[in-house]
Amino acid sequence: MTDPILSIRNLTVDLPRGADRPHAVEALTLQVQPREIVCIVGESGSGKSITAFTTMGLLPKALTPSSGEVVFEGRDLLTLPAADHAKLRGRRMAMIFQEPMSALNPCYTVGDQIEEMFEQHTALSKAERRARTLHLLDEVQLPDPPRIYESYPHQLSGGQRQRIVIAMALALDPALLIADEPTTALDLSTQAQILHLLKDLREKHSAGILFVTHDFDVVAEIADRVVVMKQGRIVEQGPAEEVLTRPRHPYTRLLIDAVPRRSRALGQDLSRSPEILRVAGLDKTYHIRGTMFRPARTVHACRDIEFGVRRGETLGIVGESGSGKSTLVKCLIRLEDPDSGAVWVEGTNIAGYSRRALHPYRKDIQIVFQDPYGSLNPRRTIGDQLAEGPTNFGEPRAKVMARARELMRIVRLEPEALNRYPNQFSGGQRQRICIARALMVEPKVLIADEAVSALDVSVQKEVLKLLNEIRDRMGLTVLFITHDLRVAAQVCDRLIVMQKGEIVERGTVDEVFGTPKHAYTQKLLAAQPGQAWEVPDIASLPPARLDAMGGLI
Repeated sequence: MTDPILSIRNLTVDLPRGADRPHAVEALTLQVQPREIVCIVGESGSGKSITAFTTMGLLPKALTPSSGEVVFEGRDLLTLPAADHAKLRGRRMAMIFQEPMSALNPCYTVGDQIEEMFEQHTALSKAERRARTLHLLDEVQLPDPPRIYESYPHQLSGGQRQRIVIAMALALDPALLIADEPTTALDLSTQAQILHLLKDLREKHSAGILFVTHDFDVVAEIADRVVVMKQGRIVEQGPAEEVLTRPRHPYTRLLIDAVPRRSRALGQDLSRSPEILRVAGLDKTYHIRGTMFRPARTVHACRDIEFGVRRGETLGIVGESGSGKSTLVKCLIRLEDPDSGAVWVEGTNIAGYSRRALHPYRKDIQIVFQDPYGSLNPRRTIGDQLAEGPTNFGEPRAKVMARARELMRIVRLEPEALNRYPNQFSGGQRQRICIARALMVEPKVLIADEAVSALDVSVQKEVLKLLNEIRDRMGLTVLFITHDLRVAAQVCDRLIVMQKGEIVERGTVDEVFGTPKHAYTQKLLAAQPGQAWEVPDIASLPPARLDAMGGLI
């Protein structure tokens, strides 16, 4: 057996005094072998990213490794001088971050940023650096490498930027590659391409990969071994097939049981429910001026969009980035004016209304955005933010606050939370607050725009259950925009599939997923990671056997 590339032994990283627990990571032990992909899974705060940052020498100053070893190529990284550790980064170990724009300098071209790696760590000439860079861009399957080389990050798609970050990580052929949630914000097709690329690169470069994620479908697709973390400790680890199909620890079982699956009663008859929203012939075209970097172009973001939704129904809208989902939503809530077409809300066409005439109808369609952190004002209390909408429509504050307290109970938060600020809540709690805020004006239609994509799988389960309960309790009409097909299958009654601004397929969930007719729908379904993995029935597994400390026996 070959020696591991990375060996972490009894690592403990202390949290600052006053934190919710003494250690960010406690007594952690794991290994990564050459050509092995080890996935670390767990909820936010479990210590996944801290483990990665400790290995890379990128821990914030407030966090301190107090014991243990992190052995890489025979050297303990915890005792290595900072300058020596820095020399290893990029050359022998590299990291792929979740958000590629945070890792790329917007002021430099892609070529300059990749070549900087060679300039710092090698003696290659300018011509050699350019040749190596173009080869890397080709290796990560970017189209037209010379054009990408001359491009700036903002001129590229999210998937292209992520491939560039991967190219930078691979520039000097590292022995260890750490990927921290690299596919979270990507659509299915791009995600599938990135995962396939990482598996290929693992073989070509003989690298070990430490892959941090909360997506069990991704784990099923890519992992050789799985490490499950909870509150800084490893509760279970083993071969991927064993952990995913026969989980032993209660926490692992809880996470896997939270993986979305079809749960709503099939064949629910909503045909007698009144139609709340009707979109007919909606078109939106953008004319983009040319610059010195790109020619002028015309983008048909929405073409002849037509659909209706009944009270109590959830309509899912799926498609890749650039398919027109976001533009459609903007037209529905009138952040953008459609070029033509109608948007009927209970018999009133609001598409052509002026801003002044539209004001009374603003409350009819509300939206919950993807990012619960960016959706709330950090300087205002939760109560003030919930009250803002109804008071703008002339409702007395006393009545508004009574409704706010009731909605806090509905979203399973204490009414006292109204006096607190957003930074005092977790991501899942903030998303529940955003749902409550949307419901404050008693809308007829609720739009959930990737509302659970950034949440841990267990929190995601809670929010999805909450949305279903609120829909049934209040008779809401819901538009659910997502790129996660498992989530769509769990919460939606019908689906429309969008491609290049057009609806290419529509039908019930069972029709679209079971017998897809359009080639694009078939492509999306084929790109779903972890298709070979059948989520186990947790209730049928034998009882967990734990010792006095909660560890597996």
